[in-house]
This record gives sequence, structure tokens and C-alpha cells, in this order.
Amino acid sequence: MTEVTAQMVKELREQTGAGMLDCKKALAENGGDHEAAKDWLRKKGLSAAAKKSGRVAAEGLVAVYAAGTEGAAIELNSETDFVARNPDFQKVAGEVAKLAPVAKGDVEKLKTASYPGTGRNVADEIANLVGVIGENMNLRRTAYLQVSQGVVASYIHNAVVPGAGKIGVLVALESAAPVDKLQAFGKQLAMHVAAARPEALTSADVDGKNLEREKQIFREQALASGKPENIVDKMVEGRVRKYYEEVVLLEQVYVVDGKSKVSDLIANAGKELGAPVKLTGFIRYGLGEGIEKQESDFAAEVAAAAGTAAA
Repeated sequence: MTEVTAQMVKELREQTGAGMLDCKKALAENGGDHEAAKDWLRKKGLSAAAKKSGRVAAEGLVAVYAAGTEGAAIELNSETDFVARNPDFQKVAGEVAKLAPVAKGDVEKLKTASYPGTGRNVADEIANLVGVIGENMNLRRTAYLQVSQGVVASYIHNAVVPGAGKIGVLVALESAAPVDKLQAFGKQLAMHVAAARPEALTSADVDGKNLEREKQIFREQALASGKPENIVDKMVEGRVRKYYEEVVLLEQVYVVDGKSKVSDLIANAGKELGAPVKLTGFIRYGLGEGIEKQESDFAAEVAAAAGTAAA
């Protein structure tokens, strides 16, 4: 039998908002499997978290660069937020973002790109910066968008310097409408993406495994309410529609007015701008998302361990 440790309980509690005892039981019931334990808590109605979200761990900057019909985003990590405020680090992040379109989303290719004015490639320039600043750094990821006609618009939330901050968004708009008006509309959409955190562009793009997992949880919750099978099916259908409204960009409600569906907003924009507008893709990078943070609060660890032992 897998031993349930204080650290396991602490991590599950932080991600779900459930009580210490419930987290301990969930892990015990599921052989220590973290994801299964989260599903178990949700089925029992004990989890405060609606869905999985990565714990922000890495510091550094997200940087974006958009020019005309293409754009790219990068994440350059550091050990501390202090380094993210260093002008040299900020300059490298911005320069790497400008180089990123040539890599077209391939981070290893981007690392081999020539860094301007140094005779070094990107990877070597970052290594050089590590030596100067004295802190570990990592070019973690990059992504790329392009349209044949239209614009790729960008937005940085919590910008530290122009083009770099904590959250970076790109949206690709295919259209023959005037570029300046498309850029303005694209920035509005990008701001929505930053706030609403969509996971997919369309319902068809939703990860099949995630969808089936949600359906199973919805069904077990509905069955637990004692409803007949035919009613349960309708309840699950309703919950799936609600799920799409939460995670699918085109199905989401626009955060600015709180009532318009994003797909309708885009259709109306096409009428106002004099040419159809199609949203063909988006990128949303949140700094450090999905990376486990290294805990350094020893007192909290001891308290967690003591609480688990008492349970």
C-alpha cells in the first residue's frame, strides 16, 4: 500500500481547497495517485477547485512579438523575481521573442538561432547571462501563430517592460479588414483571453480525454443526487455545455460586457469592419504555469506533517 505523506496531502489540499482529512482519505482511497484523488474529491463534492491548474513556480518573463501576419511568444525563466527586474534579463527576453518567429514554435530550434551582435546563439547568450547574473535560467517554451491575410495581435498583462510581463497573449485574425482596426479588435480579444483562460479555440479542439473525464465526473455527481437515468443524461448534457462555455474560447462570454458570446462578438466585428473576421488561433502563456514550485517554508512543512499525523 502506498504511503500517504504529509507533502502529498499538502499539495492536494493547495490545489483543491479540500480539507486535510478529506485529502488524506482521497489519496489513501486511490493508492496515492494525485490526479485520481482530485477526481475522487470532486465526485464527493469536497473539492473547491473546478479544474486542474498548474502551480506557478518559475519566475522570469513571458515575452511576445507580433509583426503583421505573424507572431510568437516565449517564456524565459529565472530562479527569482528579482532577476526578472534586471534590465539585462529583460533585454534578452525581448530579443529572443523577436527571434522566435523563425523557430515557428520549436524551442530547440530557437536556442540555436543566432543572437544579434554577439557571435553566439540564443542558448549560449542565455548561458552567458547566467554567468553575469549568477542565477540559473531556462528558455522553457515558444509558440507561433500566422495568418495569410490579417493580423496577429498581442497583449501583455502585468507588463514589466513593453512586450514582456507575467501573462502574454497572441490572437490570429484572418480578414481583409483594415489592419489598424483589426489590431484594435485583436487586442480586445487578447485581453479577454488573458482574463478568461480558455483551453481550446472550438469545441472540437477540446482534449478528448479531458472531456470524457469531465463527463464521468458529471454523471457520478448526477447519479449521487438520486435522479432517474434519463434525467441524469440530460443533466450531463447540460453540464457539458456549461463546460464548453468555460474552456472553449468561441463559446465563452466576453468578459468586458458579460453577455456577448465571443463567436458573436467576432461576427459583429466583421460587419462593422466591412469584411468577415475569423479567429484562427490563440496563444496564452502564464509565467510558470504547470511547474511545481520548490517549497522552502520549513515551518509550513512541519505544520502540515503535524496536522496529518494528528489526523
